[in-house]
Amino acid sequence: MRVAPPTAPAESAAQPEYNADWIRADPSLSWIRRLGPLLRHQRARIVIAVIAAILATGAGAIAPWIAGLAVDAAVTGFENDGSGSLWAFVIALVGLGLARGVFTYTYRYGLFAMGHRVEFQLRTLLFAHLSRLSFAFFDRVQTGEIISRSNSDIRSVQMYLAFAPIVSVQLLSFVVAIAVMAWISVPLTAITMLIMPAVYVLGQRLRRIMFPLSWIIQSRNAEVATVTHESVNGVRVVKAFAAEARQVDEMARAAQRLRWANLLQHNTRAHYTPVVENLPRLAMAMVLLLGGHLIIGGTLSVGNLATFYLYILLLQAPFRFIGMLFIFGQRAKASAERIFQVLDEPVLVADRPGAIDLPQSEGQSSGPGPSGMEVRFDDVRFTYGTETVGGVAGTASGECDAPLVFDGLNLHIGAGERVAVVGRTGCGKSTLARLLMRFYSLGSGTITVDGHDVNALTGDSLRRAVGLVPDEPFLFSASIHDNIAYARPDAARSDVVAAATAAQAHEFISELEDGYDTVVGERGYDLSGGQRQRIAIARAILADPAVLILDDATSSIDVAHEAKIHDALTELLAERTTIVIAHRLSTISLADRVILLDGGQVAADGTHAELMATEPRYVEVLAAGGDTSDPDRVAAAEGTTGSSSW
Repeated sequence: MRVAPPTAPAESAAQPEYNADWIRADPSLSWIRRLGPLLRHQRARIVIAVIAAILATGAGAIAPWIAGLAVDAAVTGFENDGSGSLWAFVIALVGLGLARGVFTYTYRYGLFAMGHRVEFQLRTLLFAHLSRLSFAFFDRVQTGEIISRSNSDIRSVQMYLAFAPIVSVQLLSFVVAIAVMAWISVPLTAITMLIMPAVYVLGQRLRRIMFPLSWIIQSRNAEVATVTHESVNGVRVVKAFAAEARQVDEMARAAQRLRWANLLQHNTRAHYTPVVENLPRLAMAMVLLLGGHLIIGGTLSVGNLATFYLYILLLQAPFRFIGMLFIFGQRAKASAERIFQVLDEPVLVADRPGAIDLPQSEGQSSGPGPSGMEVRFDDVRFTYGTETVGGVAGTASGECDAPLVFDGLNLHIGAGERVAVVGRTGCGKSTLARLLMRFYSLGSGTITVDGHDVNALTGDSLRRAVGLVPDEPFLFSASIHDNIAYARPDAARSDVVAAATAAQAHEFISELEDGYDTVVGERGYDLSGGQRQRIAIARAILADPAVLILDDATSSIDVAHEAKIHDALTELLAERTTIVIAHRLSTISLADRVILLDGGQVAADGTHAELMATEPRYVEVLAAGGDTSDPDRVAAAEGTTGSSSW
């Protein structure tokens, strides 16, 4: 699988394009090599930053040598005539300091700009890939896992990409310092180098310990994010069952596991980092001891010893950062692998090469909506969980022992026909809609719309033609106008109002303080269930699809408003193909024909009156919903349909 991320869009670009491979698909490569194509797009920033870093390092490496010359000049001048001019050395050191300041700003800004740019592109790429994954992925992966990988994991990679070159430049200063020190005194340099094997051994051990710890910490962060997300989104259920203390305990357990992992990591750092950082100080003590003897013996000048001492101080920066580099590197490696687990997830429901847009229906509707399209299910077999499972662990296994939802389903719905689909809970009514809209990959069989196999169509064109009003409507934290106009963001206010009026939502919207500009809370929970459903219906009406699926779309609406909505829908659904997933008689009344699902197949097909007279299972389904004993709903249904078959 090749991941196709966006090309480098402008900072303000809202819709990135996907026309280049920025992430290598081979999972056997190291994480940094997999990011290679992405980093190549930042090579100009990287090259400029590296050159500036080398110049800054050079300026810093020359300063101790000039300081040593200044010391020797001062000592010589004092011994000769008691004076000596140091202005040339002062000017040189000030100039080097200014140059180093400019170059340091250049490379640090460049590297962090590169890191944040990669962070932006990687986050955009990950989100784009998530948007292409099928519902099967989200069924088994916790939301907290996705949030953690989209935020903290990407941030860990960004920090390492910006920090690692800085440390690498510090290592360059280490090489320069060692070279100058060897030129001054080989014996003193040999003493200094005695610490190198110990630093290497400690660094390797720290690296082996930090990688699994970093993976655990990121996983614990995901657990905390999951508990937070579920507690906030499920706050009404939590409070309804007085389970606040239980959720707090669950958060405390997740936070305690995260605390344990973090403390273990910091305990490891506390053991290793001071040792790595202070090894140069041992070398400094030995250098001062031997250097003093060399000065007394006349084989080393005071200025040379001062230079040597300053270079040892210069060596401390790499030693100070090397421990952080190991820690950041292992955390970035663990985070990158978690990100790649998502990016390597196969796109099970993707447009095939050569996929075509669904042509508009040839006939023109005489009603307000478009002409309907023929829908056909031929020998369809499907089971949840049969999709190929990638690397991201989820709440469900990839192996399926569940029975078939559909076992050779055959169903034909003519263009412009209104069909109600009924059946017991779990019989596959909602699955029918999900497969038609290609939310899941089909096990076997074919589904066609106007004679076109849905797998041969582009997903966008299919979903523009097939609209869905779900049984649990989702509203964004935006204005009511924007929620209704979600499928048509450029829709005029008059069109939005017309759709809301048809859905019996205009009245309550007008009573709100800001009307259609009222911003609803998250998921629209500051509205009633019936109000949310009416806005969802208005959204589908405004989208104006040729095939409309109503998945128990009026279950939360009272009888009076439901009857009015049905009156409006009866006109709007004229010549539009409509699939009504129904649990109540009042909803079934919208249809001309009823399909009973049972055992993964069409168990019965006919009008409501025919099935009531001939199919006991149909009567049982209605009885289970309580509709046959509810005179108000039966009356509402009979009054809405206007059909003698009822």
